[in-house]
Amino acid sequence: MTTEAVPLPALPLGPEEEKLLKRLRRIEGQVRGIQKMVEEGRECHDILTQFAAVRSALDTAGEGLLEQYALGCRARPGEAVTPSDVVRAVKLLRR
Repeated sequence: MTTEAVPLPALPLGPEEEKLLKRLRRIEGQVRGIQKMVEEGRECHDILTQFAAVRSALDTAGEGLLEQYALGCRARPGEAVTPSDVVRAVKLLRR
């Protein structure tokens, strides 16, 4: 017997979620830019610089989401976020 996660109903997006989506779309554009750089045979130094920028942008986005989670965003509806919830979220982010 497998236990599959049941998706939560979609919540209306607030300003923080909209901000996160905007950041993720920007990161997506950066990744596409890296793909194009590889296809064009650009210098490794330039490509690695873009990799570092994407990694930094992902870290920032993840930290922002973690902060919102700690404040109760996307927690189980009606339940407070416990310290163990936050620890679990930090571990997921640091994998």
